[in-house]
Amino acid sequence: MKKLMLGNEAVARGLWEAGCRFVSSYPGTPSTEITEFAALYPEIHAEWAPNEKVAAEGAFGASLAGKRSFCGMKHVGLNVAADLLNTVSYTGVNAGMIIGVADDAGMHSSQNEQDSRHYAIMAKVPMLEPSDSAEALAFTKYAFELSEEYDTPVLLKMCTRIAHAQNQVELGERAEGPERPYVTNPAKYTMMPAKARPRHPVVEARYLRLVELAEGTPLNRIEDGADRSMGFITSSTSYQYVKEVFGDRHPVLKLGLVNPLPVEKLRAFAASVDRVVVVEELDGIIERHCRALGIPAVGKELFGNIGELSQNIVAEKLGAAPHKGVKLDVSVPPRPPVMCAGCPHRGLFYTLKRNKLTALSDIGCYTLGAVPPLSASDTCIDMGFGVSGLHGFNKVDPANAKKTVGVVGDSTFIHSGITGLVNIVYNDSPGTVVILDNSITGMTGHQQNPTTGFNLKGDPCASIDLETLCRAVGVKRVRVVDPYDLEACDRAVKEEVAADEPSVIISRRPCALLKNVKHAGPITADAEKCVGCRSCMQIGCPAISIVDRKAVVDATLCTGCGVCGQLCRFGALGKKAEV
Repeated sequence: MKKLMLGNEAVARGLWEAGCRFVSSYPGTPSTEITEFAALYPEIHAEWAPNEKVAAEGAFGASLAGKRSFCGMKHVGLNVAADLLNTVSYTGVNAGMIIGVADDAGMHSSQNEQDSRHYAIMAKVPMLEPSDSAEALAFTKYAFELSEEYDTPVLLKMCTRIAHAQNQVELGERAEGPERPYVTNPAKYTMMPAKARPRHPVVEARYLRLVELAEGTPLNRIEDGADRSMGFITSSTSYQYVKEVFGDRHPVLKLGLVNPLPVEKLRAFAASVDRVVVVEELDGIIERHCRALGIPAVGKELFGNIGELSQNIVAEKLGAAPHKGVKLDVSVPPRPPVMCAGCPHRGLFYTLKRNKLTALSDIGCYTLGAVPPLSASDTCIDMGFGVSGLHGFNKVDPANAKKTVGVVGDSTFIHSGITGLVNIVYNDSPGTVVILDNSITGMTGHQQNPTTGFNLKGDPCASIDLETLCRAVGVKRVRVVDPYDLEACDRAVKEEVAADEPSVIISRRPCALLKNVKHAGPITADAEKCVGCRSCMQIGCPAISIVDRKAVVDATLCTGCGVCGQLCRFGALGKKAEV
């Protein structure tokens, strides 16, 4: 049976067909859907973990217990899980374990575009890289076999285009993995120095065996071409671009096992063509490997190491005809990112700007607080920086504490903010942390988290009480505000930043896009009362515009949150629209 599948959906199918029993992840675009699709299979325990390190540790625990396991994350999430990765490379596994990582060349939804292949090289573990949905399924299944045969975790590298593109996939049946009961083995799993030292030679010996595998595996295949004036070495989505531009004209060495890379296979391929061109996104890892082998390959001098490649970039740099695409007859206007109409974060960020405060923030929907006209967020660094960064910022200059706040989301606070808050209290750092609690993990598509009261499958579960948690770590000043109430927000912010001790403001209102949220309904703008002062435009709500110097409300977007009406001194906003 064949089915059209997203790359991420195909990975989930591969997990199921391979007999995977445990999946734990933290949502992060472009990897999120793997775990969401895995949750649809009743044979798999699938869950959202508080962060990627916890997810990876849970997956390793399941592997120790003898069940095939998986954890998924985006490239920056692998930074968080790297502690576990580099140690379990030493210990090896029991049942097969896959760590799925999705890179984001072009930074469509990320704060950097790091190349995850470096982690495979550093940890000396195999990395597989599919180039379409069919390979995503097949490579996932094979990764478990590879993991168990070579006693190693395996990295499965996706990227935005492969994760979110659809291809036809041949479906198979589920086959349970081999029984691997846990056996106590301190020499293998207890990585204190005396036991870790003997494991390092094991890692090096395994790596040499993997290099031998790279020479003969069908994952690294040569596709012949009549014109040998040029030959391509490539992988992943870059392989698709090469084939779309050149077809079968030139020979191609298509790499599916991208760490470790082969040696003799590369030399033999290079000897069969006049010119070797390496096409890879981001860093020139394959190219550097080729040059270290004495192969005069070209790559980054043509394509660079910034952003995504495309068919037309490949064609342009190699003098080929432009790729024929579909040209739209209409021009598409630019759509800069903006908080949704009714977004609960808007009122809080307006308050921060009004009070001329520096807001140290991290990654999430609230990053859009940096966008004009709010322009109220000063940083976007990583998960938890809004809390930990606030401590360092204020500690070196205590006067900052009266004009600076840290901003973090509810999911991000659970992910990496709690320890930062502990640090603030422990090291007696005055400062105000604002937790934007919108009752969901918003930016990645509305995933549950430990504060929402529901698990990945939508079943009720225990929920973390943020107020109690903050008080438990030693914060005495904890208050909750409704961000739709600008006066209450202003009062809370003024009072808390003036305090000489740590404080937390929880800005609580569910995301406006949640299906269970009931809105008041759209309002109208009274043209007779409107004087064109544009005060309502200060909050940057997409439902409000100025037409002929008068405010106009788009009833199809407006939720009736009432924030704009609190800015209008003339009462022009607030009357409920007739629908």
